[in-house]
Amino acid sequence: QEKIHRHWYYYLASRDFELPELKLLVDSVQSSKFITDKKSEQLIQKLERLVSRYQAGQLHRQVVISGRIKSDNEKIYYNVDSIHEAIGQDMQIRFHYFRWNTKKEMELRKNGDWYQVSPWGLVWDDENYYLVGYDADSDKIKHYRVDKMLHPELVDQKREGRERFREFDLPRYTRSLFGMFGGEEIEVTFEGNNNMVGVMIDRFGRDIFIIPVDDTHFRTTVPVTVSDQFLGWIMSLNKGLKVTGPDRVIRMIREEIQRLSDLYSDPKSNSPAGSEE
Repeated sequence: QEKIHRHWYYYLASRDFELPELKLLVDSVQSSKFITDKKSEQLIQKLERLVSRYQAGQLHRQVVISGRIKSDNEKIYYNVDSIHEAIGQDMQIRFHYFRWNTKKEMELRKNGDWYQVSPWGLVWDDENYYLVGYDADSDKIKHYRVDKMLHPELVDQKREGRERFREFDLPRYTRSLFGMFGGEEIEVTFEGNNNMVGVMIDRFGRDIFIIPVDDTHFRTTVPVTVSDQFLGWIMSLNKGLKVTGPDRVIRMIREEIQRLSDLYSDPKSNSPAGSEE
């Protein structure tokens, strides 16, 4: 029991969830980008039923949307369930995949043809869900944004790519990617000030090897999927960390710096890249 002002409030002696735990779940649902506003409200209302009316009011006051960009795809919730079902039943899955066009309309990729893959996992990265699966046509492991999948259907065919995934390190795969943008995976060497070790651990995990260069500098080599997003990440860092190899990655960084320099050069003497006056 608890006295608030002149009133006493009584609660069950034991519940499956404590109030702080439910607040954490509510915050997670509300902040999740892939859950629509409508579905977020439905889930939170269900969580509120697990506590007293007074405590539910405390939970409801947590529900504040401040310019939060949420998904418009109401089906994501069920897409995830379909993927889990396919994995659980060892079946392939097919779906349509879309992108947004300049009219803010869904435009199906591959001219509306089905994508068919063998699903092996779901990855949460940068506030988005991704299906990671084996594409038999290209004999590659690929990933797909779940919120850009439409009409997922289970296919009555056994999953393929088992041997590939037996040796596949999914956590390593996601650490090597930047924003889940693909590219060639390369062993990249970094050198930097010791105070930048935390940046590398935050990005690539605690299993990386840190080799002292001297009392104030370190070196480490990690697998990286080299994409435009990786190059952007490199240039967002301060002077305390740089790539020292391999040479082709250094060339890519220099080319990207030159491209940006040309793009933002004096507008009186140059047009934007790729445009004609």
